[in-house]
Amino acid sequence: MPESPRRRRRPWALPAAVAGALLAAVLAVPQFTGDDGPSADPRCAPNELLVPPCGAWFGAYVRHDKPDLEEKVLAYEQRLGRRLDIVYTYHDMSRGGDGLEGTLLTEQERRVGEDRMLLLSWESKWWGGGEDRQPRWKEIAAGKLDKAVVDVQAKRIREYGRPVFLSFDLEMDTRIPEDGAPADFVAAHRHIHDRFRELGAANAIWVWNVTGYPGNQKLFRALYPGDEYVDWIGYNQYNYFRCHDAEWQSFEQTQRGPHDWLRKNISDTKPMMLPEFGTADDPSKPGAQAQWYREVPRVVKSLEGVGAALQWNWRDPGPGCDLSLARDSSWRALGTAAADPHFRQPHR
Repeated sequence: MPESPRRRRRPWALPAAVAGALLAAVLAVPQFTGDDGPSADPRCAPNELLVPPCGAWFGAYVRHDKPDLEEKVLAYEQRLGRRLDIVYTYHDMSRGGDGLEGTLLTEQERRVGEDRMLLLSWESKWWGGGEDRQPRWKEIAAGKLDKAVVDVQAKRIREYGRPVFLSFDLEMDTRIPEDGAPADFVAAHRHIHDRFRELGAANAIWVWNVTGYPGNQKLFRALYPGDEYVDWIGYNQYNYFRCHDAEWQSFEQTQRGPHDWLRKNISDTKPMMLPEFGTADDPSKPGAQAQWYREVPRVVKSLEGVGAALQWNWRDPGPGCDLSLARDSSWRALGTAAADPHFRQPHR
């Protein structure tokens, strides 16, 4: 699983002049709201769960520190050549939600969300706290974090008003048994879901997000909270290559197996997303990363039910583990992929 990107912090404030220049530059690139393609067809408007019936959303995790999210997103979009449909960010369960790590919908996220959708990953961790102060699934399920954590965030989501994707404990299959049994996760997920509904945060769209790793398939079944508690199904698969001392895999090789298994064994009707996808670079083959990204539109079109794909533009720890775009040719290839008509969906 990718190294937790939200642990890296750097106090920083974006100068207004820089933000204005970046915003002007991004507004000058195509936003895919013209009169051709799916965006012109009223039948392609997304439903209340933000499912695009005529294609898929394109999004990304853009490396940032909490205060500079807008700057980094604008810079990514300028280089990509289009505005992102979805921006992915990460949060912990800091008690009280006073810091930016524990604040779902920071001011930066709200600004970015004015023209984009947000996918918030909310982990049952307190990144600044000791082991004895970490939230536990059983504790969450029993309602012991309601007042200090869950209710605070539910009210923020409700007050935001717009639909927002929310993923509780992404890749939870990597946290068994340390954080509890699968039944404990299911109980915690259901409790948070129900608490949000009780407090009127019906605009949360729930994404259940596993690794997709074949060795954890039995866990996937046990970790699924049930159709009434899940709106979208997601999985994270990468071409790690030398990072994990593995053979090079194409985009299709990384995605096809977990997609087909989840479609057959978890749900054949739920919309699906690829919340994190990416590839390492092969320095001996400078064109390999670009070719990998060129496959994205063709493969996504063939993955039944996949309505969103998000590139993860950062790194894992260790040598050979940089999964970000390594060179100009990679950026051009991803930009071409993101410009495919399949990713030209109307937001409203």
